[in-house]
Amino acid sequence: MENFVKTRWYKDSVVYQIYPRSFKDGNGDGIGDIRGIIEKLDYLKELGITAVWLSPCYKSPNADNGYDISDYRDIMDEFGTLDDWKEMTAGLHERGIKLIMDLVVNHTSDEHYWFQESRKSKDNPYRDYYIWRKGRGKNGKKPPNNWTSRFGGPAWKYDETTKEWYMHLWAEKQPDLNWDNPKVRKEVQDLVKYWLDLGVDGFRCDVITYISKTVLPDGTIPDGKFNPIAVGDEYFCHGPHIHEYLHELNEKVLSHYDSMTVGEAANVTLEEGLKYTAEDREELDTIFFFDHVESDMMMQVIPKKFDLRKLKAVFTKWQKGMFGKGWIALYYENHDQPRSLGRFTGKYGDHRKEAAKMLAVSLHMQQGTPYVYQGQELGMTNFKFKSVNEMRDQLATNIWNMIKYIPLVRRLFIPIMNRRSRDHGRMPMHWSADKYAGFSEVTPWYEPNPNYVDINVEESEKDPDSVLNFYKKLIALRKDPEVAHIIKNGVYTEYYPKNKDLYVYERSYKGETILIVCNFKHKNVEFKLPKEIAFNDAKLVISNYNDSLPLSSMTLRPYEAFVYKIS
Repeated sequence: MENFVKTRWYKDSVVYQIYPRSFKDGNGDGIGDIRGIIEKLDYLKELGITAVWLSPCYKSPNADNGYDISDYRDIMDEFGTLDDWKEMTAGLHERGIKLIMDLVVNHTSDEHYWFQESRKSKDNPYRDYYIWRKGRGKNGKKPPNNWTSRFGGPAWKYDETTKEWYMHLWAEKQPDLNWDNPKVRKEVQDLVKYWLDLGVDGFRCDVITYISKTVLPDGTIPDGKFNPIAVGDEYFCHGPHIHEYLHELNEKVLSHYDSMTVGEAANVTLEEGLKYTAEDREELDTIFFFDHVESDMMMQVIPKKFDLRKLKAVFTKWQKGMFGKGWIALYYENHDQPRSLGRFTGKYGDHRKEAAKMLAVSLHMQQGTPYVYQGQELGMTNFKFKSVNEMRDQLATNIWNMIKYIPLVRRLFIPIMNRRSRDHGRMPMHWSADKYAGFSEVTPWYEPNPNYVDINVEESEKDPDSVLNFYKKLIALRKDPEVAHIIKNGVYTEYYPKNKDLYVYERSYKGETILIVCNFKHKNVEFKLPKEIAFNDAKLVISNYNDSLPLSSMTLRPYEAFVYKIS
């Protein structure tokens, strides 16, 4: 392998996330697949995105929608073949689009060969590929500690064959790998090289901050606040060897390719974020932080009232704290989040388009790499669940099983899931008003949101005022010589941080400035031009209303958003 100078291409990219099961059914079995993605490559190019993040498509028994991998070097039967994948990758590259694959190496499936061997005996060569421990109590039938799974319940599963427990921070069918074993780290290095040699351009590293575990005492309950899915975090999140192991992976493999990595960094602080992304440390290139999508949640699940001031404070902290030191991923939606409309906008009513466009502006003008989740560019919305039977998410099912016999709590389940369920983002993509939203010609694995009749690609492409066509304009700004350099490099300054309705900030670079103004309310809001801003001329860059007025103090309409370049 040769050493490459990193081009840092991801800093100029807009990334589109594809959840393959729900994107497009290409072979008529009701499940999205790689042939379906190939059908829509021109759609991706026309949107203007420059990279695709493809959620897991490896072989998997699907205990957790592909995040339980049984073979890292092959494609899930439901999604197609490795030859299909190669055709898709070539098609992306022909259109100037890079491919980011999911790297899921905190855990495997319990059906992976390594684990099947590991559980056979205590002296099996693969035993130490996973984290096994004796249980507590006279018979060893109590878990080794009180850590909890992120899906609820103990983080340990007893195995009768060897009378020991294995760790699973997720589902029981997702045993955690033992990264302290050099053989495991070498296996990961080899599989990363395998995919890079096949043409992958980068990796989204799933729950990567969990890979280094320390000693295994009971977890503490800070301030007496019990979170049933977060006991033990302090012992495995940002563990003792995390930076050593990430640097080793970079040094041994990633540094030899013009690749990128973006880490899913649960519980990351600004200080830790700088460690992960500082270029001279050679660990990760960029990270997903979670503060903003937790600003309206408690214990990662229970919704609380949205407060724009808290959201703005998170963005400002990361924009200022990482400037010139590290790089971040910008997102509102992904496969683990509900749709952003309604969540961060309140009841938008007849202003769905304006609200969706405003959210896009508020995010895409910040420094970092924007991520667009499939359907977000259409302004897709959450589904209204009436029963747990309508849900597919493992997390939702586990929570229901924990609380279904508690009447007072049980009543809250559906209202909570209507705001929080991960299923909202995993329903089929809306391609047309045809049956099943044009996603499939047969009954799909998940029924689409009924509003697909009005919200779909076909209708959006015909409507010049659609959310989709607005996204095309917004994404194009990353290549516009008038403003691209300011968006990429400009200093961030926020105005009116205590305003509960408006998000106002500027980006300045070498004497050039853009001002971003976003009304998060469904009503008119008075806007006063910050007195700190002095300008001789102002040019409109983009607006979500067709008749925007010259930049001045004004009354902003519901969800109005605009960007002006000030000289």
